[in-house]
Amino acid sequence: MASPFLSNYLLVRPGHPTGVRIPEPRYDELRARTTPDAAAPAWLHDAARQAWDIALDRPLGVDLLVRERSPYGYAKASWEINLGCDYDCEFCYLGEKRFEGLDWAGKQQLLRTMRDAGVLWLQITGGEALIDREFGAAYEYAHQLGMMVQVSSNGSSLRKAPIRELFARHRPYRLTLSVYGATAETYDKVTRNRGAFDRFIKGLDAACEDALPVRLNVIVSDDNAHEVDDMVRLAESYGFPHQVFTNMSPTIDGDANPLATQAESHPKARSIFTGCNAGHTFFHVNPHGVASICKVGRDPSVNLITEGLDALSRLGQIAESLQLRTGGCSGCTKVGTCRTCRPLARLYQEAGDRRELYCQHGGYGS
Repeated sequence: MASPFLSNYLLVRPGHPTGVRIPEPRYDELRARTTPDAAAPAWLHDAARQAWDIALDRPLGVDLLVRERSPYGYAKASWEINLGCDYDCEFCYLGEKRFEGLDWAGKQQLLRTMRDAGVLWLQITGGEALIDREFGAAYEYAHQLGMMVQVSSNGSSLRKAPIRELFARHRPYRLTLSVYGATAETYDKVTRNRGAFDRFIKGLDAACEDALPVRLNVIVSDDNAHEVDDMVRLAESYGFPHQVFTNMSPTIDGDANPLATQAESHPKARSIFTGCNAGHTFFHVNPHGVASICKVGRDPSVNLITEGLDALSRLGQIAESLQLRTGGCSGCTKVGTCRTCRPLARLYQEAGDRRELYCQHGGYGS
């Protein structure tokens, strides 16, 4: 695919991590070659061979998709296809996980809207994304629209033949899986799902056998903190890169329940918050097509189904307003070294504060 990406132009190949940056005139050259039998220019042959060791032997219209420019300036998005999940972890930040969302026509409309907004990299998440009945169709449709698709999952369905066949046809850019324990006793306790660990391991085995681009997130709570080293060793035994996450946060509705699962000896100081592009070059969409600046700052929001693509023009202003130091953060004397973005701090405050988990004034990160 040839695609605009922020102020650049890229050649990318779905399912592959490498790409090629090209100057604007070469993007325009490819865009102008619209006839079905047009041949690939010599420089494109060389780029494809060097980046992916492939030969472009067919007409350009068969092998190349040229994505159009977008006036909206977005490059990435995340999408909760459904909040429903087959696990019931106490620390889940989503709170009540209902199986509901857009019908298939609505999903198609949403995916086209994200493409038209300029989204090249799309993360499909949940709930548990792979158990949505239309996940496969949505995943394939996103590929057809010219998106580099990343999937976040608990891995419980990776062992299933339809999922394996889907990822064989259309390789994901990345597959991010969460690790909740290193033994069946602990994993099943954390997920409150008997037999979950066995299904997870079978999923890891399938992903390894299929050479999928997996990254593991080791999630640490009070129920599995005693297995942190073993969870890391499990990740290393498969050769998958991993990250360890130890900080629990309130739900997206400001409910404090997940904070009770915090492994008190394991919180890590976050990096100093210097701002982010949420709402400007990135946005998040919930199962109903409602877009917010990110997964944390969900209110105010815009509805991409009822309002359409132009509603995204309001997200930048919303992002700026959500980062203002208000409420419990007004007049803070440590703004320059704060490690928590304002939307996340607001959720902590709505959940009863637990200032020691997010604020230097309460001891966190000091």
